[in-house]
Amino acid sequence: MHQGHVPCAVYFYAPEGSIAMALIKELPAMERPREKMKLLGAEKLSNAELLAILLGTGTRALSATALAGQILAMDAGGIACLADCAPEELANIQGIGVAKSCQIVAAVELGRRIATRPKAKRVHIGSPQDIADIFMEDMRYLKQESFKVLLLNIKNEIVAIEGVSLGNINTSIVDPREVFRPAVKRGAASMVLAHNHPSGNPEPSGADVEITKRLAEAGEILGIRVIDHLIIGDGIYVSMRQKHIL
Repeated sequence: MHQGHVPCAVYFYAPEGSIAMALIKELPAMERPREKMKLLGAEKLSNAELLAILLGTGTRALSATALAGQILAMDAGGIACLADCAPEELANIQGIGVAKSCQIVAAVELGRRIATRPKAKRVHIGSPQDIADIFMEDMRYLKQESFKVLLLNIKNEIVAIEGVSLGNINTSIVDPREVFRPAVKRGAASMVLAHNHPSGNPEPSGADVEITKRLAEAGEILGIRVIDHLIIGDGIYVSMRQKHIL
């Protein structure tokens, strides 16, 4: 270890007046920026704590958080000053070398690019035909039954499409836990179920109806509405919603 640097060290005055040192890893978890982020989320950290994580290490005289405080004190605007900072400016601060200054400028630039990047337009689902248009060509020629879920946000826009199972839906049980796991993980407001009939005939079987009702009941408990279940045939489909099964 280089003599001039101590990783994430914090100094405090002992009762006798002498300076004592404690590593950040010896402090309570809620006082360590990285652990605090893991426990509470990045939004709960101060600007200095976030900057300290980027710095990684402090100096023998200053902790990473204290060093971050010096960077924020460069200008009356605080963190706003980083928007136009060059690595050379930051490197003028004692304890901030070329590597640390480049890390900070790179992080600021990434934030700028994310903030200015236009959001991709999401596809809105307004009818069973919209759903069929998504699944038909992908599922109509499959030789096995495939069960998929279309996850939607509160505006009925597509969040994701997830495959749940592959096999004969008449002989294998579709587990509600597997169906709703991706919906819960992605915070979906509702979902559409879809599976194909390799025979090409999309007429629902008794098992199809039973599974649909079972998953709709599970969705009510979880607060994730099942708005439709499409059965895909060869160029044609059946909507459980239109058949008043849902």
